Amino acid sequence: QVQLVESGGGSVQAGGSLKLSCAASGDISSINIVAWYRPAPGNQRERERELVASISRGGTTNYAADVKGRFTIARDTALNTVYLQMNSLKPEDTAVYYCAAWIGVEGYWGQGTQVTVSS
Repeated sequence: QVQLVESGGGSVQAGGSLKLSCAASGDISSINIVAWYRPAPGNQRERERELVASISRGGTTNYAADVKGRFTIARDTALNTVYLQMNSLKPEDTAVYYCAAWIGVEGYWGQGTQVTVSS
């Protein structure tokens, strides 16, 4: 079992920055990948989320095309905490951002943190 707590959300103007944090507890040593998700555009249903960025235990990162170059995902060595630095924010980045940790095919989710970007 893994528990995740997100923090760092808030409201900023377009062009601004925010840094999200995802603090993990529990069976951290078994986590393979930690990722950030948000609802797909135009879709408010919680279960349909799109990948924003991910990082593996080995440090391999992956980004959605529309955030590449603006967002950076990073982790501490033990994957206790994963960060998402978001720069050059756009109104279309407004969403609830969820952190997820994967142990094999089993995913654990946080409660989400709201990011609001005004134009």
